Amino acid sequence: MKYVLMFIETEQFAKDFEALAPAEKEAAYRRVYQWFDDHADKITNRGSKLQGAETATTVRLDGGVAMTTDGPFIEGKEVVSGFTEIEVEDLDEALRMVRTWPACPVIEIRPVTQM
Repeated sequence: MKYVLMFIETEQFAKDFEALAPAEKEAAYRRVYQWFDDHADKITNRGSKLQGAETATTVRLDGGVAMTTDGPFIEGKEVVSGFTEIEVEDLDEALRMVRTWPACPVIEIRPVTQM
């Protein structure tokens, strides 16, 4: 089964990360790269880090009318900061995998619909 993992940063996580010394940031990135390497056999799309929420453009479709606004799709203290696609047996395997994620504190797991 395919799932998309969406990595979600909180404001506090972003502040704490920004406060790290360069060597600490480098170590944190190494842990993330290692996580991807450890699960490479299940990852179908290595994933990407998104630019900040302030760079987003949102299009809302309402009754055939498209309204475009700057900024993220929701207002909140959490933002999707990256994503990857995995292929695993079931949700339990996906849960075991994300429990070892070494970075941002929230991961949304969403099944991919086969079209």
